[in-house]
Amino acid sequence: RDLPQSGFPSFLSFGVLYFLFLPCSNNAPMEEKQSPVHILILSSWRSGSSFTGQIFSQHPSVFYLMEPAWHVWVTMYQSSAKVLHMAVRDLVRSVFLCDMSVFDAYMSSQKKKSDLFKWETSRALCSPPACDSFSRSDIITAGNCRTICGRYPFSKVEEACKTYSHIVIKEVRFFDLKVLYPLLTDPSLNLKIIHLVRDPRAVFRSRENTVADLTRDSNIVVGTQKTKGEMGPYNTMQEICKSHIEIYKAGSQTVPSFLKDRYLLVRYEDIVRDPLAKAAQMYQFAELHFTPELQRWVHNITHGKGQGTQAFDIESRDAVSVSQAWRKTLPFQKIEKVQNVCKDAMDLLGYRLVQSEEEQKNMSLNLLFAQNSSE
Repeated sequence: RDLPQSGFPSFLSFGVLYFLFLPCSNNAPMEEKQSPVHILILSSWRSGSSFTGQIFSQHPSVFYLMEPAWHVWVTMYQSSAKVLHMAVRDLVRSVFLCDMSVFDAYMSSQKKKSDLFKWETSRALCSPPACDSFSRSDIITAGNCRTICGRYPFSKVEEACKTYSHIVIKEVRFFDLKVLYPLLTDPSLNLKIIHLVRDPRAVFRSRENTVADLTRDSNIVVGTQKTKGEMGPYNTMQEICKSHIEIYKAGSQTVPSFLKDRYLLVRYEDIVRDPLAKAAQMYQFAELHFTPELQRWVHNITHGKGQGTQAFDIESRDAVSVSQAWRKTLPFQKIEKVQNVCKDAMDLLGYRLVQSEEEQKNMSLNLLFAQNSSE
């Protein structure tokens, strides 16, 4: 830069200018660097949250982790969900701040990146600097990542996290939004909540197909005694539905000022009916750009022929058909029981009750007709 011409010696002019502009020069990079945006996808098991998480994970600006609090519940499985809330919250806060030392309490000192629960579902852990085999802009499947990227050290998790503008966590282990108030008022975080819900009847049907995988979690949610017998699955559903009511009311009714514009309710059925529109809404809420490549991926993953037979894998599927499968496969007796324990949640979240076996049959036929006519 040319120095101003004056009677001062040139070195003195430079010194004066350096002194005057030093504070601005030092501060400028700090001002330009945006604080990370933190997104918590709050949901429950078998609610389409893994798919919703992938909508974010595949974005090149997002560092994503799927259910990091799994490690807390596995380690402290004899406690209740309510007791574990604090430990889960502390772990989530640390992850948002890219402080992965929090996992030292729950994992071996010899841990590798591949010891992190479902690490391969995170595109950020499958691309630089966490893995050199893919580029950040690639759409990366969990299967490909698992095969190639597992050998890297655990330190790469923290290293990668610090390079992203958005940090997204999908979690199913919060049952009360008020537990998160300290994070929402924490000045070191820029936290927004996406509350994902799904029709309880669809959740129940999906849980029936994955009973063994969910046993430990169900025991923590309602206690070992309440998971036993014929009413066991309904007791768990009742607790899950109750938690959705509490979260929804805290997020949308009599909202504290610090929650304004930071809570978004999303129904899974609305995502599968119009995936591009709902993904665009969630991206806008999260301050992310919806790239053409991601638009194609969202369309293709929801308009396939698959029927979602792999419970925890994200594959191309007929998303509408899968989301409505409970109508054809769940006996009315079970539908009625789920509706009894989840009626308040269904009313609040806009899910219509099925009043009779006859109505269920008609709904199934109508659904079948709609599918056939669209092919």
